[in-house]
Amino acid sequence: MKFNKIKAEIITIGDEILIGQIIDTNSSWIGQELSKIGVSVVHRTSVSDSEQDIVDALNAAKDRADIIILTGGLGSTKDDITKLTLCNYFNSSLVINEKVLEWVTKIFSNRKLPMIDTNKNQAMVPEICEVLFNKSGTAPGMWFDVDDKIYISMPGVPFEMKTIFTEEAIPKLKQKFSFPVIIHRTIQTTSIGESFLAKKIEDWENDLPSHIKLAYLPSVGQVRLRLSGLGEDHDKLNEEIKIIITALYHIIGEYIFGVEDDTLQKSVGELLHKKNKTLSTAESCTGGYISHLITSVPGSSSYYIGSIISYSNEIKTHELNVDENILNTHGAVSKECVSKMAEQIRIKFNTDYAIATSGIAGPDGGTLDKPLGTVWIAVSSKTETFARIYNMGDNRERTIQRTALEGLDLLRRMLLEI
Repeated sequence: MKFNKIKAEIITIGDEILIGQIIDTNSSWIGQELSKIGVSVVHRTSVSDSEQDIVDALNAAKDRADIIILTGGLGSTKDDITKLTLCNYFNSSLVINEKVLEWVTKIFSNRKLPMIDTNKNQAMVPEICEVLFNKSGTAPGMWFDVDDKIYISMPGVPFEMKTIFTEEAIPKLKQKFSFPVIIHRTIQTTSIGESFLAKKIEDWENDLPSHIKLAYLPSVGQVRLRLSGLGEDHDKLNEEIKIIITALYHIIGEYIFGVEDDTLQKSVGELLHKKNKTLSTAESCTGGYISHLITSVPGSSSYYIGSIISYSNEIKTHELNVDENILNTHGAVSKECVSKMAEQIRIKFNTDYAIATSGIAGPDGGTLDKPLGTVWIAVSSKTETFARIYNMGDNRERTIQRTALEGLDLLRRMLLEI
């Protein structure tokens, strides 16, 4: 199954991007939106507020892309030179667009501000372009159809750019090009590293048809698997991907906690809510991060009762009734300590389940017996308590994040009886 590949290039304009004063989120968002309609982004470029740099970028882009998208440099100040540069580039001249002028005039009138010449200039556009109306601001977007190439220029302000691209540019692109059907499906996994995951699904991946691609998207404690399928018939392609995903569940189902934008804390919360169960936490090395993840989910108050951050041994003994003999004999970072923490917080808060953590997040505190990154996690129910040891590595932030996710996944497995 072969399709004509439609290629796009994104050019962001502005010194502020190059010097790191602002982060370019526009390119990422545009890339995602183009992917949804079957356009492949083959290059991304950032250039300064210089006419020559913009021209050089345009010349390079037209040799490798069908669609060239620019953002930035369309404001009313002297450093906003994109519009004039495009005008010169296409040997056009600036003309007043009456619709834009009326809109800009209305905006300043409503704000009871004077309409000065600088603002009127926002309505000046190259005669050769089609205006992409900007209902979220004063600077219009511009569409150029030249030599079988499409050039789209939009403001750099993200909310203005998104409005123009979604409501004006995308519909015109769909009229201009014949796009294939494209379907993306994301499967969320946890508690297995990327290389181990790849080994487990190696045969499954090798059997994927050529028009369905797999991407591994790892992050701390998780790996997203994204399937991207191209086809001509949406229903047929969708059914094909469903069958492929079902086969994947048979291989690694225990590691899959959700799909698309699901989070582990959301999935665990849904299980607790469905089973009408409650949860409490006792956190040492995670310092409340598990609580933060759980309470980031709307409605978590229906199943999450609360936490004790037992960072010191005194809190472990006084608030969680961890016997001093356990601390003296085994230490705070031990199976015995973390198990007791989980059991006692569950009893103290009268919940069905509990998670407890204790570890050495660093950068100091490691020993030969308990090196940096050693973490114990326990989950407790009214019928059992289970604890597991991990080595999370020497990065404090990643240790905290991974520990929280592993704790949630241990609870997920207990709830599902995996």
